[in-house]
Amino acid sequence: MTLTVDRPAPARPGRLLAAAQLAGSLGDGAFLTCSVLFFTRIVGLTPAQVGLGLTLGWAVGSVAGVPLGHLADRHGARGSAVLLALATSASVLAFLLVRTPLLFVLAACFYGSCQTGLAAVRQALLAALADPERRTRVRAHLQSAGNAGLAIGAGLGGLALSADTAPAYLTVFVLDAASFVVTAVLLHRLPAVPRASSPRTGEPKLAVLRDRPYALVTLLNAVLLLRMPLLSVAIPLWIVERTTAPGWTVSALFVLNTVVVVLLQVRVAGRLASIGTAARMVRRSGVLLFASCVAFALSAFGTSPWIAFAVLVVGAVVQVFGEMLQSAGTWEIGFALAPADQQGQYQGFFGTGVSVARAIGPVLLSTVVIGWGLPGWLLLGAVFLAAGWAMGPAVRWAQSTRVTADASLVP
Repeated sequence: MTLTVDRPAPARPGRLLAAAQLAGSLGDGAFLTCSVLFFTRIVGLTPAQVGLGLTLGWAVGSVAGVPLGHLADRHGARGSAVLLALATSASVLAFLLVRTPLLFVLAACFYGSCQTGLAAVRQALLAALADPERRTRVRAHLQSAGNAGLAIGAGLGGLALSADTAPAYLTVFVLDAASFVVTAVLLHRLPAVPRASSPRTGEPKLAVLRDRPYALVTLLNAVLLLRMPLLSVAIPLWIVERTTAPGWTVSALFVLNTVVVVLLQVRVAGRLASIGTAARMVRRSGVLLFASCVAFALSAFGTSPWIAFAVLVVGAVVQVFGEMLQSAGTWEIGFALAPADQQGQYQGFFGTGVSVARAIGPVLLSTVVIGWGLPGWLLLGAVFLAAGWAMGPAVRWAQSTRVTADASLVP
């Protein structure tokens, strides 16, 4: 089934999408920096209650992404993105009403569903507004804008942490909610995207749930996305508990990662020429992520703080290049294997990898890496290596099923 879209000059939609990404990420950066302390110090929840609530919220969000993406396919991606951005704003403000663990879980589920749905629909918008050969490069621009926003927002959140008062934290929540209102305004200025036609007779509404090759690709991507809690949870705990590196190393590695992605992600994505190139990128990313795990493990040996710091920096540099290759490669794969008229539901399904990594990653990595030490790092690196290698065969399987499906439509 083919959609015909009258595309305007692609630069303007790309700039609007990047501005929307920057606005939302700025608010998210401030929110993520200090939300946990707000819930524990101001609201009075225990760390265990906060952890469980966030895990359940992202778990529900991972399920909600597919139906929300499907609704966007049927009712229009631009309008759906605007509504979901406004709903995300409301979900942030809903946290301010939380006073019990049950209300926190409900608010977290609302928040996770809105965030996951918005991410899926924005991907569908990008797929519709950018030519196929430019989609991954534009997506790289969005990633750079998002990282810049997170960094700026984290700085603003740090000011609230320094003040450590209820008004300071409330200001951050209002800022985050306002940022998604701005996101909605920017998304509304994008060109309208035609709705997809209704499914053919006998065709399932949520076809992605029956697409086993795409499910395998999504699973492998979810495994590789464990690099996200690796950077935000496992490495900070490892530095503090297992190495002699200075405490500020945690912040230094975060800044290093952010700066490198902002400066180089677009250039890395520009090397993509085909879905085969994308699969090879993902394979190389697995090798680099394995090497970074080895470096992080070695940082615990020895007593010199500066040697530990140097080894951690080497590991972080290798890790961020693996991250950029994995990101660019999987973006292209996720777009290219999705039917043009079902990008919303397919991107919603592909995006579950982020929710899964956020939900189970912190507990899993804390257990494996912090609890097991060197063997845990080697096991994690081997998992990255295997997932990166397996992406190539999985993509070839998915491509073969699409050739068969296309041939079956020929009269």
